[in-house]
Amino acid sequence: MSYGWLRSYKPIIESETSAGASPSRICNSVVAFIRNNGRLVSVARIQEDQDGRRFTGKLKTVKCKETIRALSCGDSHAVLLSEEGRVLCLDKANILSPLGNLCNRQVTQVACGDQHSILLTQDGQVFTWGQNTSGQLGLGWGEPSDMSPKPLKSLSGIPLVQITAGGEHSFALSLSGAVFGWGKNTAGQLGLGDTTNRCDPAPVDCLNLKKTVLISCGGEHTAVLTKGGVVFTFGSGRYGPLGHNSLRDELRPRVVGHLCGLKVTQIACGRHHTLAFVGPSNKIYSFGRGEQGQLGNGVKIDQSVPLPVQLPDQIDDQKIEHIFAGGNHSFALCSLGQESEERANNLRSSVGKVTQQAIDEEIIDKWISECDSKSWKKGQKEITKMFSSASCLNGSFLDKSCDKHYQTSPKQSGLDYSLVQGAFRKLAKKGKVLTEVEAVVQHTLLPSLYEESIGVESLRVYLVLPELLRVLHKQHRRTDLTEAVAAAILRLHPNKLQVLGDCWSSLKPSVMTKHIGVWKKALSGILRSEHILPTRDTGIKHLLQVLGHLHRANQTSVETQTVPDSTFCMEEVHFNPIFLEEDIKLWRLWSKQDVDQTPAIFCRYPFLMNLQSKINVFNINAALTKNPPNNRQRTGMWLFDMFLVAAPAPVFELRLNRASLIEDTFHQLSVAYHSTFKRSLVVYFDEDAKLTDVYKRDFFLHLFDKLLVPESGMFMYNDTNTLAWFPAMPRVEEKRYFLFGVLCGMALYNNNMVHLPFPMAFFKKLVNIKPSLEDLREFSPIEAGSLQYILDYPDDDVENMDMTFSVMWGDVVVELDPKETGKLVTSANKKEFVDTYVNYIFNQSVEVVFKEFRKGFFKVCDKDVVEFFQPEELRGVMVGKENFDWETLKQNTVYEGEYHAGHPNIVTFWEVFEELTEDQKKAFLLFLTGCDRVPILGMNQIRMRVQTLLNSSQQHFPEALTCHSLLQLPIYPSKETLHSRLIEAVGHNRGFWNE
Repeated sequence: MSYGWLRSYKPIIESETSAGASPSRICNSVVAFIRNNGRLVSVARIQEDQDGRRFTGKLKTVKCKETIRALSCGDSHAVLLSEEGRVLCLDKANILSPLGNLCNRQVTQVACGDQHSILLTQDGQVFTWGQNTSGQLGLGWGEPSDMSPKPLKSLSGIPLVQITAGGEHSFALSLSGAVFGWGKNTAGQLGLGDTTNRCDPAPVDCLNLKKTVLISCGGEHTAVLTKGGVVFTFGSGRYGPLGHNSLRDELRPRVVGHLCGLKVTQIACGRHHTLAFVGPSNKIYSFGRGEQGQLGNGVKIDQSVPLPVQLPDQIDDQKIEHIFAGGNHSFALCSLGQESEERANNLRSSVGKVTQQAIDEEIIDKWISECDSKSWKKGQKEITKMFSSASCLNGSFLDKSCDKHYQTSPKQSGLDYSLVQGAFRKLAKKGKVLTEVEAVVQHTLLPSLYEESIGVESLRVYLVLPELLRVLHKQHRRTDLTEAVAAAILRLHPNKLQVLGDCWSSLKPSVMTKHIGVWKKALSGILRSEHILPTRDTGIKHLLQVLGHLHRANQTSVETQTVPDSTFCMEEVHFNPIFLEEDIKLWRLWSKQDVDQTPAIFCRYPFLMNLQSKINVFNINAALTKNPPNNRQRTGMWLFDMFLVAAPAPVFELRLNRASLIEDTFHQLSVAYHSTFKRSLVVYFDEDAKLTDVYKRDFFLHLFDKLLVPESGMFMYNDTNTLAWFPAMPRVEEKRYFLFGVLCGMALYNNNMVHLPFPMAFFKKLVNIKPSLEDLREFSPIEAGSLQYILDYPDDDVENMDMTFSVMWGDVVVELDPKETGKLVTSANKKEFVDTYVNYIFNQSVEVVFKEFRKGFFKVCDKDVVEFFQPEELRGVMVGKENFDWETLKQNTVYEGEYHAGHPNIVTFWEVFEELTEDQKKAFLLFLTGCDRVPILGMNQIRMRVQTLLNSSQQHFPEALTCHSLLQLPIYPSKETLHSRLIEAVGHNRGFWNE
């Protein structure tokens, strides 16, 4: 039974005999009803006489060949939707005709504005047609009015639950409550905070997180209903349709305060009035224009606050199912008993319904059970329908616990990853089903993805598909689909790619690790299949780029959620040095070119390389710098001729006196051309022209021993004198720090480990990573502990500590906030205090001297190559480590001349060596190599050579050439003699220094 109020003071019975009548949303000139279980449509046209009075024309009935389940009316037209998902248009002459240009798509919803229409298809695509004078078609600027439906691509992939239209504006609502509006906005009816028309869908950010479930549009105003029953209105306030007890326009959504607490369950907007239905109390409230009696309040006056509609007494034993508002009229549909529930379901079939079924474990179980039966074709159709639709994938696997999916944002995807993983784990149990899914995704879904879809929800597909790739990799499938998904990600508009990066950065570490693993596994699989040199095809380039974007996202993620950088490393992939040399040259050649314009260059992604590859890159780059290609030609587009012989490389000479080592070194460095620092280093001592680079390790060993002691005056030391740091107030000239930087760079550049007793902060700053409180804990545990105590101290009591923003450093008290002397530490700023404190110690206080050091260091080493290393890796490369594996040293030893592993003197030597204390063994390593630490790659990097010391007797001591790890061992008559001579040599004769 329908009740309507149209040019009447209060509701009247519209039709008592039209059981099954279903009024649509009603506009200015057309009222339409679905009757006779969808086989008839009754249409009435509201006309206007010469005096401007409006009256309802005769009700006309249109027979329908198809069952109609929903319709919507415009100013002079109506759009009908059949049970089969086909659309029919009713023109001014009440003639029905099918709507073309939909490519047999099934339609789930239709909506009409005054002169335009919208539809939503089952695969989630929105189409619009009609007038476009105010951008109401959402197709962009310059698009003309068009009577043929055109796809609204910017909403592609968003799982929509509702489309709706007003006078000349339109809205779409997503499954997670995101609201998008477009069209006329002269009164703020789009809720965007301004009065500028929009020709493309724009997100109504003010409604984010409000859990919107329904939208209704009037002529120039809009109403929104949330899941909690709260109503927001915005747009034109003329006549009071916003319900704010005001006639003022509202440019942003505003709560209708008079409806708060009533639990509104439906809303409907007419031209200038609004209805709100409160389901629990079965009451309708109206507000806005009442000139034609459309408010149903018994009078023809406007009202700017919601008041109850005066419903007839007959409705007391009936249930209101749905409310409708048109131009200047309103309807309520009521019924009795079982009929009520059936019709209510019918009416809501086109509003608030997800456009397609979601993928879940239950439907996957069904596919698995049917895949070997005759009904498998039906399952294949379902797989095609669901996995070819981005909106279906984006609307599946939602985190509905506590309505979390309504919190969707760039930092919250709205996905429940346990559901994603569970679904694809099940799919993997049946290869036939998984193969079907793989084919649909690769050949149908990926080509259909739109690169500029708005909203975060459209990007969920890129977070879901890696789980499919992961199960495929477990079954050792080809990487074609992985490369295709990577290409689809990279086709995204840069702005959307940035949003996807934000989504990645918010992932839990466990999920982020799995995402990284997908792309790594595909890439390493390709690289390991290459027996000689990796390829540079497009697929590899795409995989590299995606990993690059993931790496950047990981770096910008919340600190507590960041996965270790080592997660990205492909430890199992060892790059051929010939390939690396070519890659470095390409990197240098294309350094200023955008990555999209270049071939795949691995040096752009150092986080993927293992430590051995990084060291190789550093050494090859240094070798190319020391000995630049001489007239080498580029062949083809980017290949180099690597077989032309280059001229001998020039060297950088230091001629030093042992007695004045530091002074000589600093003087010669200060007068040298900086460009010569990148040459191979050769050291001469005391005019000894016989020996050249054999002195190099001894030079670095003794120079750094002398520089890095408190007596040098260059550095400050911690309480235990074990770690050094740069002083806030240096006692030596700043130039010395520049030269010290040059020396550190030369040591690294020439593959010499040196004694650098600095905290990790030193190495972090060299690779442009900000030091932290943990780094201060390494240098000054007591000070760091005090700062941690402040952070952990109860907020309520921090103020009682009576601390200020100051630091005692280097015997000087420094104000950390110069703008506010004596600023107190409070619970609100205690983290700021700690961060500022640490920043002062490691950055601000040493800014001048460390800048000089960096300048010198990078005069030798290329900054971009040094930054390949993680801080702990750089420390290991420069300083070495202390994991001594003496058995490996023995196994890797090479014997020369008359010596061999079974020679009696060699057998005795190893017996003596095994009896040495750990400190004596370290002293032997220093004696042999010029360093008492192990290279970061392990003892395997040291290959000791042992040969007979010529013309020697039992009185001679063993000798060593540190640059070659060469031990010259005399033949001794007894174990005791060998022991004593070795201990004496190790203790008092380090290489050539103390001859």
